[in-house]
Amino acid sequence: MSITIIFGGQFGSEGKGKTAHYFAAKEQAKYCVRVGGTNSGHTVYRDSQKFIFRILPTGIIEKHVSAILPAGAYIDLLILKEEIKASGLSDDRLLIDENAVIISESNVLTESESGLQQSIGSTNSGTGAAVIDRILRRGDGILAKNCKELRKYIVDTKSIMRDACNKQKKIIIEGTQGYGLSLLHSKDYPYVTSRDTSAAGFLSETGLSPLDVENVVMVIRAFPIRVSGNSGPLPNEIDWDIIRQEAGRQEDMTEYTACTERIRRVARFDAEIVKRSIECNQPNIIVLNHLDYFANYKTQSITLVNSIQEKIGGHIDYVGIDTYSLIEVTKINSEVIL
Repeated sequence: MSITIIFGGQFGSEGKGKTAHYFAAKEQAKYCVRVGGTNSGHTVYRDSQKFIFRILPTGIIEKHVSAILPAGAYIDLLILKEEIKASGLSDDRLLIDENAVIISESNVLTESESGLQQSIGSTNSGTGAAVIDRILRRGDGILAKNCKELRKYIVDTKSIMRDACNKQKKIIIEGTQGYGLSLLHSKDYPYVTSRDTSAAGFLSETGLSPLDVENVVMVIRAFPIRVSGNSGPLPNEIDWDIIRQEAGRQEDMTEYTACTERIRRVARFDAEIVKRSIECNQPNIIVLNHLDYFANYKTQSITLVNSIQEKIGGHIDYVGIDTYSLIEVTKINSEVIL
């Protein structure tokens, strides 16, 4: 089995980009696959350089990795060009499925005029409108195979990934948003995204088999977020100043969305959404990010991890205490993060 699927266990912004890059490097992945559209920004660092990818998988900052945008990808050409240039990705390291969909200017305009940003907190990226265009089946003009600008990247990604699986080469599938935003499975409809955001949903967008899956990695955060505005229920909601005060920090800790740069709503940890995510996705690896938002995380790390493990009924394997890296829980020295 060759595939590792990364998915979010809450409402997005759990640190999936950092996690996907970590596993791409750890497993020496041959391919990193990014599904979904441009309504989700994944952040990763190479040394001190910050990248926010809305289309490309974060693993491509590793030179041994090639990027795949499968049939379940929704591509904004302008954003893709910007990310290729910023990352220095060479043409031979980008593979695009012929059935990936192009997000048009009219898709973005349709969402901007729909009122969805005000009613459910949409990012107005055009992704949802592009999904609708695909469903309407009015022709194949929206597909990547008909885009001259992408012609040099078009390949049969399913055959390439099948060959990689047969040769036991590692593939990382980087999902978007969080399970709590699933169009199919969230309890908060209509405050959801335009696709299924389960691990199984991400896998189906690549054209690979469940029998190929080795790891399902759920990423959660100590203080869950939603995008700003009327974006849906967020139990135990607080504000960023409360987090700053309780963490004993002087600096502003306010987070902004990577796509729209709007202030994120934030809350105390809620176990219910995570337990539903575990029930549906059955992760065998769990990553907990933003442990450092607790004031005593350096000296009480194991206690904090154990408390969250008890609440969710699952074992946490990695923690994140900064924007750069993950630490295996077994490597934490007693109660102290060195």
